[in-house]
Amino acid sequence: MEGVDHLAHERSKAQFDVDHMKVVWAGSRHTLEVSDRIARLVASDPVFKKDDRTRLSRKDLFKDTLRKAAHVWKRITELKLTEEEASKLRFYVDQPAYMDLHWGMFIPFIKGSGTEEQQKKWLPLAYKMQIIGCYAQTELGHGSNVQGLETTATFDPKTDEFVIHSPTLTSSKWWPGGLGKVSTHAVVFARLITDGQDHGVNGFIVQLRSLDDHLPLPGVTVGDIGMKFGSGAYNSMDNGVLRFDHVRIPRDHMLMRVSQVTREGKVVQSNVPRQLLYGTMVFVRQTIVADASSALSRAVCIATRYSAVRRQFGSNDGGVETQVIDYKTQQSRLFPLLASAYAFRFVGEWLKWLYTDVTQKLQANDFSTLPEAHACTAGLKSLTTSATADAIEECRKLCGGHGYLSSSGLPELFAVYIPACTYEGDNIVLLLQVARFLMKTVSQLPSGKKPIGTTSYMGRAEHLLQSRCNVQKAEDWLKPSVILEAFEARAMRMSVACAKDLSKFTNPEEGFAELSPNLVDAAVAHCQLIVVSKFIEKLQQDIPGKGVKEQLQILCNVYALFLVHKHLGDFLSTGSITAKQGSLANDQLRSLYTQVRPNAIALVDAFNYTDHYLSSILGRYDGNVYPKLYEEAWKDPLNDTVVPEGYHEYIQPLLKQQLRNSRL
Repeated sequence: MEGVDHLAHERSKAQFDVDHMKVVWAGSRHTLEVSDRIARLVASDPVFKKDDRTRLSRKDLFKDTLRKAAHVWKRITELKLTEEEASKLRFYVDQPAYMDLHWGMFIPFIKGSGTEEQQKKWLPLAYKMQIIGCYAQTELGHGSNVQGLETTATFDPKTDEFVIHSPTLTSSKWWPGGLGKVSTHAVVFARLITDGQDHGVNGFIVQLRSLDDHLPLPGVTVGDIGMKFGSGAYNSMDNGVLRFDHVRIPRDHMLMRVSQVTREGKVVQSNVPRQLLYGTMVFVRQTIVADASSALSRAVCIATRYSAVRRQFGSNDGGVETQVIDYKTQQSRLFPLLASAYAFRFVGEWLKWLYTDVTQKLQANDFSTLPEAHACTAGLKSLTTSATADAIEECRKLCGGHGYLSSSGLPELFAVYIPACTYEGDNIVLLLQVARFLMKTVSQLPSGKKPIGTTSYMGRAEHLLQSRCNVQKAEDWLKPSVILEAFEARAMRMSVACAKDLSKFTNPEEGFAELSPNLVDAAVAHCQLIVVSKFIEKLQQDIPGKGVKEQLQILCNVYALFLVHKHLGDFLSTGSITAKQGSLANDQLRSLYTQVRPNAIALVDAFNYTDHYLSSILGRYDGNVYPKLYEEAWKDPLNDTVVPEGYHEYIQPLLKQQLRNSRL
């Protein structure tokens, strides 16, 4: 039935002001207004239609992506959109394209690593899209180990040029988005070699294709690496392969904000500290955490709405069956994911503040907070992307069989999201970096060096190693101070236990390799503490709107107590809580699910996603799922003919027992 809101009854149960919650989710009233306006603009534009995307061939999908990217740029210029509005437009178009890397990696890297003159030369061209750039770092043989890259940039003092070369097959650049078919230029990472000496990896701007006919320049071999996981999804992106055969570039194409090569071929360090380059990394990882909350909230929105629409079992007298969302098994899987979406949103908000803070300190030549900021963003990138990838798949299962349909939106969302667990740092490698930082912090405690930022709790090591959780009844778990102390004690004790075990090895690196699984667990405990503490801090702010703060308080407790339940082994083995207290946490969690239940639909409505953006029949705002699923099925190309193509060749001979005579 068109025009009927099948979820109106659910919406009427909400115990809070949804419009105020929309502001909290967006971050401010201004951001909500911009997001809402741009989302509607995209939804109403036929060029941005995407309901047939998963049925397109790779070539058609790629051409469709090029058309959309060009239309995005046309709309940005026609409507004179601000940078904020343009960024939202690209977000709501929701189709990975070369633009993502041009704006998200190529431009920020030139800003961070180029001298003033280089920025003046390249940025105006990039801003006007007169050149299109990508970020060519990863190679066929090396990803996480950037120091192992093999591409070379050898200085030739006779011609004042660098010679860019791919000496081995494994030195081929492999994976950069936008590289395969579109980019005219790339920031290429290569080993800087002068006078036979290797100075490590540096960035160089290299033109790849002619600006007249788009053909690769002499010495450049470039193409697409082929199909990736899923239908539609990330196959709209031309991830590329690139090889150089002694390609020459002018000396000033090396990005020289930090290191410079003189006309004579001498490598000199500028007075700009190398640490400044970390600013870009913090920025990129902060956006990845924000993207995690967007992808997770989208999956949760679909699963929550469909769980309220779907009815199964529970009717003995022919009456209505039970809504799936009313089953405790559904709630215990779904509501922690809903809480996680809000938790990741708020930690992402805090990371934005951290990036600004780090940038200001770097400009004032204060690098004191940099190692902690680096560890913290690395850890949160890892934690949020892994949790989100798992959660999207869990949401698909929560939707039963229909979740497996392409039209549920979940298979494509999963396929397009999961590379986030690998790009910008493999998630396990990142956790090991966090663990190194934690071990260093623990080792410095006896010297009286005060831990800072997200590790400041380690300054209370003595107390946390002896403290006893004082929960006596289930409601005690609702006290923020109790939750915080349990998470701090667990993180502290796991780090200290690792440090003790490490000290038994004569070779620290051998110990680190041997104990790496335990170190990863300690890093996860530390990162979960950060997310919990930032959610608690958010609740200390003034949050207007009827019932809004109360709902967020419930979600915060769901997030924290679900982690206690999931990692009960850690909490018990470290003695942070007792088995009885673990059991009480579980009792409290069940009671919290009951409190979330009447507000579930309103809590996902607060994400303010249009049906176009969600791209899911199961997650439709009006809940009109079954007629639309039926309608959608008939659109499949297989249904263009009643009798399938191939019937006469393969089915009829089988049915007529004539296969022996047919030409297969």
